[in-house]
Amino acid sequence: MTPKTTYWAEHAWLDTNVEPGVALDVTEDGRIAAVRKGVEAPEPGSVALRGLTLPGLANAHSHAFHRALRGTVQVGSGTFWTWREVMYQVASRLTPDTYYALARAVYAEMALAGVTAVGEFHYVHHAPGGARYDDPNAMGAALIAAARDAGIRITLLDTAYLSSGFGAAPDRHQLRFSDGTADAWASRASALKDAPSDGVRIGAAIHSVRAVPARELSAVAEWARERGAPLHVHLSEQTAENDACLAAHGCTPTRLLADHGVLGPSTTGVHNTHLTDEDIALLGSSGTGTCMCPTTERDLADGIGPAVALQRAGSPLSLGSDSHAVIDLLEEARALELNERLRSRTRGHWTAAALLRAASGDGHAALGWAGAGDLEPGALADFTCVALDSVRTAGPLPRLAAETAVFAASAADVRDTVVGGRHVVRDGSHALVPDVPSELAAAIAALRN
Repeated sequence: MTPKTTYWAEHAWLDTNVEPGVALDVTEDGRIAAVRKGVEAPEPGSVALRGLTLPGLANAHSHAFHRALRGTVQVGSGTFWTWREVMYQVASRLTPDTYYALARAVYAEMALAGVTAVGEFHYVHHAPGGARYDDPNAMGAALIAAARDAGIRITLLDTAYLSSGFGAAPDRHQLRFSDGTADAWASRASALKDAPSDGVRIGAAIHSVRAVPARELSAVAEWARERGAPLHVHLSEQTAENDACLAAHGCTPTRLLADHGVLGPSTTGVHNTHLTDEDIALLGSSGTGTCMCPTTERDLADGIGPAVALQRAGSPLSLGSDSHAVIDLLEEARALELNERLRSRTRGHWTAAALLRAASGDGHAALGWAGAGDLEPGALADFTCVALDSVRTAGPLPRLAAETAVFAASAADVRDTVVGGRHVVRDGSHALVPDVPSELAAAIAALRN
């Protein structure tokens, strides 16, 4: 197929190497037709990308409405559980319209940070009090529309959230999250349809072993398996969850999931923070992925998960910004290594290439976008460009550009983002959402009011 557009990368990260002067030919249907090395200057009609071009970043775990909490939950002390009460207050104010406005701005912020695909862990399904909207998937539809209008791909991980804790009825905050039973959840979620050509995939999620009774776990897993859809689950984020699971079932959350057929290569455990050696072996041997969210895990004082041991056991790593304390996948990648350095008091657990793989290719795979995350022929034309001349990144040799991006750059250094060949962010400006800060401020203010 004849290329529609050619992007010229001053430097490009190709698998594990930084190459100078790379031309990326993009087809009409938004895929990479050819990758040509040794192109010393932009060709006539091509689009120049100055800096380091990377595969698009995948934000594998997002709760879009948590963005409204940024800054407001930093006063005083507390724990995850006190933070959760504030989160419930924000959730109670969402409508399809206000959720669309907020999510569109949040996803635009992600595009500015180099994110080309998001995994939205979606559980705010119904109106306050649990009343159904005329369209039972109105909230999910709002998120899908928000991602489309912000120019990024979305995997909507429609989440089963049925109880307040090991079979207890949902509390007043959680009524709008619950479908009542796994069968009712599946019936509603089945109305959501994949549209990969429009940047939409539908996946499933088990909120946690607290929120889905053990007898219902296999039904959610089977729904995802029948559709070939990704399945995600919050897993052992808090020691209190582990203790409660042990009291209720006599085993860890990981063992409970394994016994009910939830683990496997299409499943991703989110956080995986407080695990036993047996848990790590179960996750690794089953090929279950691990999505680490270091900036949220440190913000909520959750702890540092055993990412090194998990990866060695066979669990692929991906990254997410979760509560959006910050939206910066480069920071998430950096934090994975730096947290491990603090815990182990040794350095060099992952190379820059391995961290970029977690932030791109393995994240896309966890979200069901197997054709993304690489700069190679046939891949989706999703890529982002990081400046190498900012106050944070200027100085190092170009051959160390990947190390510079991971260990020095931030989201503020993202200069361009291309999704399906479409230039969504150009020279640091969003082409579809001209004033992202103002839209964020307005959407968050509407929730306060």
